[in-house]
Amino acid sequence: MPHIKNALIRYRIIDKCIRNKYNPYPSKRDLREACEESLFGSVDGEHICDSTIEKDLFSMRMEHDAPIKYSKANRGYFYEDPDFSINDIPLTENDLEAISFAAKTLMQFKDVEMFKQFGSAIDKIVDRVAVSQTEEAEQFIQFESTASDGGSEFLSPLLEAIKLKVWVEFEYASFVSGQLKPRRVIPLLLKQYSNRWYLISFDESKKDYITYALDRIEELTVTKIKSSELIDFKPDNYFKHAIGITSGNTPPEKISLRVTPIAAKYLDSLPFHSSQKVSKMGDDFVEFSLFVNVSEELIRAILSYGGEIKVLEPKTLKNELQRRAKKILEN
Repeated sequence: MPHIKNALIRYRIIDKCIRNKYNPYPSKRDLREACEESLFGSVDGEHICDSTIEKDLFSMRMEHDAPIKYSKANRGYFYEDPDFSINDIPLTENDLEAISFAAKTLMQFKDVEMFKQFGSAIDKIVDRVAVSQTEEAEQFIQFESTASDGGSEFLSPLLEAIKLKVWVEFEYASFVSGQLKPRRVIPLLLKQYSNRWYLISFDESKKDYITYALDRIEELTVTKIKSSELIDFKPDNYFKHAIGITSGNTPPEKISLRVTPIAAKYLDSLPFHSSQKVSKMGDDFVEFSLFVNVSEELIRAILSYGGEIKVLEPKTLKNELQRRAKKILEN
């Protein structure tokens, strides 16, 4: 079982490396080090050798039809079909057995305080494994697909850095320009939102709490330098008034929304925030109030309802939505 499980994990690590658009054409050494770092926390070749990676590449080609090619010009591997991902390949019996074993292990820790924030994720894994073991399950049930899982290889080293309270260094790709810039931070919290992982950290150069998306991090280095900064960071307080991943830099405000009766049913069943409550009801409307940070996530959530939500206050939020509505009409 461990041999099968490790091979399956290596295939997915190799797949991520080959699909990493920020660091294309990984070499055999790059693939070996990525696998060893994820599985054993080292890169010295003691646990995984080059021949293992060669066998993995061969197996991925033969067993999973992975269109892996080697570029002599770039001295690294790539997919001949850029849209290919091993994650799209149906699970085999061995896959299911290995994942089922891991899922049952996870379930033992579901109610442990440290892992409670991952409870829904664990439920998804267990449900998916249970259904996948049912014959012809895909004909009757479809699960939400994950559009991006980039950066998950950094979860383990970052978690260790958080526990040790040490500085980490990495290159970070700008969302606008795509250019890489060096960052040096104290990692404080890992948070998942909308199928992506984020790192909340104290940034040395900006002297502030900054959020970084893991799928835009490269060349992560966990230093041995202990933090001497006095950081009073409390995750529950930091995200208390947050919707999504944006928080902390602006004070929360009272938001009043007037919603059509049909939209109100959706909003009542899937509230924007835990502070949301019904403040007034009429024959053709329902008013909700909530106390949150005005963020991009909130604005986009309101816009997703089209004209079924009217912002009553604050005026700044109302003006911003009017500006965006005009832009929509222009386009």
